Amino acid sequence: MTSPMLILVAAIVVAVVISIVILLVVIGIYNKLVALKNRFQNAFAQIEVQLKRRYDLIPNLVETAKGYMTHERETLEAVIAARSQAVSGLNAASKNPGDPAAMQALGGAETALTGALSRLMAVVESYPDLKANQNMLSLQEEITSTENKVAFSRQAYNDSVMTYNTYRQSFPPVVIAGFFGHGTNAALLEFADSEKIQEAPKVSFN
Repeated sequence: MTSPMLILVAAIVVAVVISIVILLVVIGIYNKLVALKNRFQNAFAQIEVQLKRRYDLIPNLVETAKGYMTHERETLEAVIAARSQAVSGLNAASKNPGDPAAMQALGGAETALTGALSRLMAVVESYPDLKANQNMLSLQEEITSTENKVAFSRQAYNDSVMTYNTYRQSFPPVVIAGFFGHGTNAALLEFADSEKIQEAPKVSFN
């Protein structure tokens, strides 16, 4: 075999080896992007479970309060309206977790709902019989527990999103992420007043 032929064969072998290495790297990056995306989507599913539980409790809360708060129709209707908006926001977000517009809408709706619940609880303070109602006490405890679970689930989701975004922005993933449907960052789920969301509605019924 002549020297030119040897050089050609060697060049082909090197090219094949390089191609295989590049292919393996691309496959590895793709698989990791998929795994990280699945992780934050699963984390959002945990938020969804807790928020749905919260939404299920609110009508019972309103019904319980309605029997005592005969002159607070506007306050009660505000809670129901805010709940409806939050349900719509969650339905939209659950179809595409991480979408910036959906996450912003859900965050805003949850903030509004928490504000409405807080105002309701403030009014409840003026009704001693309602404060002592066993059903109200039970609902308050369940809502508080659910709020805590929402906070923990949201933190897990945001941590997963940060991990995904950091990897997607690093090199070499940033070069090829867009070709596989990972061209944009996933959005965090943020509330306008995080501390208030985590703590509300916590009202003493003693």
